[in-house]
Amino acid sequence: MRALFSAICCFFLIQIVGAQNSPDCRTAIPVCADAPIMGTTDGSGDIDDFDPEVITQTGCLEKGSNSSANIENNSGWYVFRAGTDGQIGFDIQALPGPTGVITAEWDFALYGPFDETSNENFCTIVGNGTAQPIRCNYEYNDTGYTGIGVNYADGREGAPFVKGSQNTYDEWLNVREGEIYYLFINNYETNFDGDPESFMLTFTGSSVDEDQDNALDCTLRDEFLGFDIVACEGDPDITLSALNSPVGPSIADITWELDADDDGTYETVLATGAGATELTVSSPNSGRYRVTIESTFGTTITDDILITYYGIPSLTVNVLDDFVNSDQTDPYNVEFIPDGDGNYEYSVNGGEFQDDPIFLDVPPGMNQVVINDKNGCGTSEPINFLVVGYPKFFTPNNDGVHDNWSVYGVEQLVNPVVYIFDRYGKLLKQIDVNVGWDGTFNGRDMPSSDYWFRLEYERDDEGVLVAKSVRRHFSLVR
Repeated sequence: MRALFSAICCFFLIQIVGAQNSPDCRTAIPVCADAPIMGTTDGSGDIDDFDPEVITQTGCLEKGSNSSANIENNSGWYVFRAGTDGQIGFDIQALPGPTGVITAEWDFALYGPFDETSNENFCTIVGNGTAQPIRCNYEYNDTGYTGIGVNYADGREGAPFVKGSQNTYDEWLNVREGEIYYLFINNYETNFDGDPESFMLTFTGSSVDEDQDNALDCTLRDEFLGFDIVACEGDPDITLSALNSPVGPSIADITWELDADDDGTYETVLATGAGATELTVSSPNSGRYRVTIESTFGTTITDDILITYYGIPSLTVNVLDDFVNSDQTDPYNVEFIPDGDGNYEYSVNGGEFQDDPIFLDVPPGMNQVVINDKNGCGTSEPINFLVVGYPKFFTPNNDGVHDNWSVYGVEQLVNPVVYIFDRYGKLLKQIDVNVGWDGTFNGRDMPSSDYWFRLEYERDDEGVLVAKSVRRHFSLVR
């Protein structure tokens, strides 16, 4: 691998990724294994990509033997997609600064694997701590190398991070084709003089040894604007960079355009000119953004990205099965239809959240649903919905709970009539549907037993009132 690096240096095939390093995971620079990557970072130690309330110095992100280290300082983000199944590693080598002296202390955290079909906002779940790094090292570096696999400088095998071990390598990574990984490279210490500090990122491992050009999917570099972004209304601005393209800084002209409806028509030119290397997108300006870059070599390259902003989620309740909506009168089933195609989960009546928007065997009567945006855009207030049906038991003991039996939501029916029978078929009462049955017959308490009811009503069937009759049983419990 190092011999290959020496050879390709002569032909300028190294992926040069310098000042265009983005401090934001959402615009991570796509890379692959076909050549080493020359990286440069500068900047402050502000925590931009992690929520400091949830990203703590524990576990894989625990600071090593240098207690003054920064979890995020002079950092850069990269993203790669596995091109084949197999073993992947990498070396991060510290390079001398402008004065010829190595002043940087590089460390890393690796997140994934992510699935492009999961509809997750990867960088949001990284920043809020939902996704924890699967490999990382913040230990003191005395060889100038850190990474995954085997330390190139001293041959030391990578191992799970242990504070104070001074082993700056983690274990090899076994990948599957198509998986997405985000790599955070951090300058553990810095000279704080404002000068850029450089490193070289080289991918290693048996997959790279067998097929360097395809071990990682190099077509990802053509998606240099990054993956589609789901953001929340009110989030900080998103900065898109044309400098992340394969032509790097060799730019003759740039055009940014917007297709606000994502219907294939780019109706708005947002910025033009060789100096328009970045575009800032502010909430809530959803749409598909496209950049066209003309290089100084005479080539043209384009990429686009869909940015979708969501507010607090809302939904429509579709009662699938109850007395009003179907001929299936028990159990009662409900479907929730979100207003938007975000990544949602649902809870009914304070129960556990589930991803499936269909709930089976929902109790009759008034219920509540809450919808939560799994990407962090908020949770709705409880939304009431009515299921028209009957309870399977009641307890007329004057404790104020289930003292009367009736069909819940019966007022939603047309011309409803309810008759109560004992288990032998004797008619006990035609009940007032607005009051229900108190469990008595001729002023006498009826015993605990099963009772039957017959509900007669009319239902609108495409403009025609159709007579319906339901006969079921329920329990009186004393």
